[in-house]
Amino acid sequence: MFIDTRSVEQGVAVSTTVCIIGAGVAGITLAMELERAGIDCCVLESGGYKADDETRDLYRGENVGIPYAFADGCRSRYLGGSSNCWGGWCRPLDPWDFDKKDWVAHSGWPFGLEELAPYYLRTHALLKLGPHNFDPAWWEQQINRTDVRRYPMMSGNVRDTVSQFSPPVRFGKVYREVLRRSERVRVFLHANVVNIDSDAQASEVTGVDVATLTGKRFRVNAKVFVLATGGIENARLLLASNKVQAAGLGNGHDLVGRFFMDHPRLMTGTVKFTKEWSRNKLYDIKYHYQNAAVAAHGTHISSQFALTHDVIKREKLLNSRVWFFSRFFGEGSAGSEALIRCREALHRKEQPGRRARDDYLTMAAHPVDTVGFGLTRLLQLRALISDVKLQAIVEAEPNRDSRVTLSDRKDALGLPRVKVDWRLTELVQRTFDRTFQLLADELKMMGVADVELDEPLEGRASLPSKLEGTWHHMGTTRMHDSAREGVVDRDCKMHGMSNLYVAGSSVFPTVGANFPTITISALALRLGEHLAQRLGKPDTATILPIGEAAGSMRFGVSNAELGKLPIAAQSLVRAGGNEAI
Repeated sequence: MFIDTRSVEQGVAVSTTVCIIGAGVAGITLAMELERAGIDCCVLESGGYKADDETRDLYRGENVGIPYAFADGCRSRYLGGSSNCWGGWCRPLDPWDFDKKDWVAHSGWPFGLEELAPYYLRTHALLKLGPHNFDPAWWEQQINRTDVRRYPMMSGNVRDTVSQFSPPVRFGKVYREVLRRSERVRVFLHANVVNIDSDAQASEVTGVDVATLTGKRFRVNAKVFVLATGGIENARLLLASNKVQAAGLGNGHDLVGRFFMDHPRLMTGTVKFTKEWSRNKLYDIKYHYQNAAVAAHGTHISSQFALTHDVIKREKLLNSRVWFFSRFFGEGSAGSEALIRCREALHRKEQPGRRARDDYLTMAAHPVDTVGFGLTRLLQLRALISDVKLQAIVEAEPNRDSRVTLSDRKDALGLPRVKVDWRLTELVQRTFDRTFQLLADELKMMGVADVELDEPLEGRASLPSKLEGTWHHMGTTRMHDSAREGVVDRDCKMHGMSNLYVAGSSVFPTVGANFPTITISALALRLGEHLAQRLGKPDTATILPIGEAAGSMRFGVSNAELGKLPIAAQSLVRAGGNEAI
């Protein structure tokens, strides 16, 4: 059921069993799980069915760290949340991403891969992914094309990995009818939570105050509250809810908003392929992104290079992913940029301020660049590629000083806006440098390509302007068994509070180098099961959709690496048909 909050009577009190704040990937996933478990809940969504600038403005704030865009186009404040601007990349975290590492301060999860694996399996139906298989050799065989081939890794330093693409699922559209027909879920649109109230000891949430941009106010009372507004807004709302705890709700150890992480992304170098390998599409983002040529069983995939676990440990690095980035004829021109926006519109990706008419006029005014870029993309003509570079994303190292705080400025609802201070460590710089160098060496050894790299990052006074984020906002309400090290516990319940949980990537204590949406979904499914058990309802595992309770996942882990995992994780991976790579 959907309710327009602007029509709700002023000052009413809404009662429910579970109140979910936010209707993005985590919030909608959790709501559907509670519906299956027979638990009443209400979902409070700031926006409506589509974007509007007044609501979008609530996300805007100050950037005070590395040059960084985090509002317009980077997040979406309406039904479906950031799934509305998501590219669809999906891959579970690597097994070692959960480990505590002696060279990475504040690293490690309270549990390992074996805890999330059953929920990763279930995300495939939710995100409309393909088989539970991330083994590169299997996908190469299934695609069976001469221009989609794996490289013959030789040194033991580099491995290839596979990601699957969701269509992508826009949660607010794909699951709107499910929510509309729900008998137990009420979704309040245009409902902005402006305060989380607690008792005098800050040990229990007593209710949340809700406001609309039209001036309506009401309150929601519940047994359990779940904060699911994203990696920046989760911290913002907790910090702003400071009536009982002056530093913000749950912030007794000064952790809320700290450890803000994103995956930094950087392009570098010049790649000169040998003739034999010049047409391979499997590792090139311009060819493998949602490309029918790189697909099997109705699922688009891509491959990325990564360092092996042994190298990461030996050189004390962070995780990373690298791919080729071909630059097309006309790329970067006004015409090519307009054409890209039109393509993204076909995928229903939110693009603030875009007007289709303006893009059509721009393309007409730049016909050579537009047609040249479009034909290169459509016909995949290598002759029209101007050059090829390497592009990488690197795991962010947890850093207390990288953080989200409150600004002195306020939004239209009277809430303090955010200040985002994104910082990266020297270990991130060194990981970029060593990853690029080791991959360049590997490509030369294999006879695939010669790579001329740019100047190293380590030791430079400032980061290059071309470094950017990937809009994966993580870590600001991190998970840890100790209240002195984390905001929430292993069940995502806030330390010291009996009925407040946090969902989404803000709970990630370390983030690996994989795309977070599939892990956000897995954690939301796990939280749904936990709440069903806590509230005395049937175990959600007994009411899975048909076909989702069974199955296994292939992770593509080498046998050497497999032997170093915990016994439970080894069993899980072997059950998935692991093959050495």
